[in-house]
Amino acid sequence: MPKQKTHKGLSKRVKVTATGRLKRRRCCGSHLMSGKSAKRRRRIAGSSTITGAMAKTAKIHLGK
Repeated sequence: MPKQKTHKGLSKRVKVTATGRLKRRRCCGSHLMSGKSAKRRRRIAGSSTITGAMAKTAKIHLGK
């Protein structure tokens, strides 16, 4: 049976940490920042992890 190909779109957006968690960037942080509160901008600046069923599916697409 052939190997599963890596989903290139996902591999560009997600990084697998040393412990195996999936790290991603938060949305809404590219432009129109002046209309957002400082608290919201700080939250957007940080990264987030993918959890649950989405993480399971993502790992399959990444070949992990």
